[in-house]
Formats: sequence, structure tokens, C-alpha cells
Amino acid sequence: MIFEQLFDTKSSTYTYIVSSGKGREALIIDPVIENINEYIRVLKNLDLKLVKVIDTHIHADHISGLNELSKRTKCSKIMGEQSSSEVVDIHVKDNEKIKIENIELISIYTPGHTDCSYSFLMNDRVFTGDALLINSTGRTDFQNGNSHDAYESLFNKLLKLPEMTLVYPAHDYNGKKNSTIKNEKKNNPRLQVSSAEEYAEMMNNLNLEFPEMIDIALPANVKGLTLDQLSQASKLLL
Repeated sequence: MIFEQLFDTKSSTYTYIVSSGKGREALIIDPVIENINEYIRVLKNLDLKLVKVIDTHIHADHISGLNELSKRTKCSKIMGEQSSSEVVDIHVKDNEKIKIENIELISIYTPGHTDCSYSFLMNDRVFTGDALLINSTGRTDFQNGNSHDAYESLFNKLLKLPEMTLVYPAHDYNGKKNSTIKNEKKNNPRLQVSSAEEYAEMMNNLNLEFPEMIDIALPANVKGLTLDQLSQASKLLL
């Protein structure tokens, strides 16, 4: 199996490229538009054909490369059925299978950070988007986020996975690449609560600043803007 974990330093976003082997089909999870050329280079070097691209949710801290990748490679664009994206080709529901050759992902609806957040289970690992981070969890104070929904997603879905399941989030701000469900249960400070109410109280009092890119990223990601469209929009604002 080919598994590439790429990091965007500006938004601290992890992007994943997955394939069953060289010369085979591939999928990408949570691409960042500024890094499209890097993804294309990796695909070319490994002789991979990109057939599917997935966003775990509508991102607020960076502009997604979902539609730009589709424009360049003709790959299918996938998000959860609750997504407001205007460019998605395939809307998945909870517990649906996404297949490319010998690779299979199972969708897990994990709302809370946003109302369209999904995680994706692949054998021994789970891509958690912003639902579960390493020693943290996704904020719940915008994009129809809900701390009670987040608690249910965490404690009744993700933390029910086998303890040695590897956790690959969409972000990390401390240089960590992955964790395990066992480690998060034991060491994640936001998971050391005894009830949904206690979790909600903690999350509702974080008083975090909004992401710097939110006013640009949210509408761009709903519209699925490409690099050309972003360039044209920037010229109109000058």
C-alpha cells in the first residue's frame, strides 16, 4: 500500500494520498489548493491515477483543492450528504463504502465540529478530519457546530473503534503525525469528561479566535473555487 502524509505549514493541515500500489488508482483526503502542484508531482512520481478526492468537511482555515484536483485529473469529488458544497459529485451517508481497487474506506458521520463532518475508517487507521485531533478535539463554535453532537461522535463512534486504531487527523499544531484511539482515550485532555454536559461546558467556554481565513475560505469552499476563479476574484477586489 502507498500512504503519503503531506503537511501544509500555513494552515497546519494534513493531506493524505492513498493507493494500493504503484501504477494503480489513488484517492486524496483533505487537499489544500496551494499545494496542488505538489500532489500532482507525487502522483506522477508514483505513477498513480487519481480517481477520487475527499473533503472531511467544509474547511474554514484554508481553501480546499477538491475542485482544482477534479479539474486537472477528472477525479470524482466526495463529501458527506450534509455538505453545502456546490461541486460535489458523490454524497456519502454514514457507514457507506468508498472503494478504489483493493482499498476500502467506510464513512462515519461525526458531526460536532461542523454539521457535515465525516471520518473515514480504512483497515487499521481512521481519518478523523477535525472531529478528533491529537490530544485535542475540533472546536464547535461555528459552522453549525454542536458540542453535544461532538460528544456523541467522539464517545459513541470514534472511541468505540479498536484501541490500536491509528488516528490521522486533518490538523496538528505540535509536529505530531498520528496517534491511536487508546492514546487519545488516556491522554487527550478534552476526553477526560464524564458526561455530554461537562464536555459541552468545556467546549462552550474555550473563547477561541475565529480562523484568519474563515471569511474567504468558507464561501470559496462552498462554491468549490479553482485557482483560476480565485485569481479572477482577487483581481475584482483590487
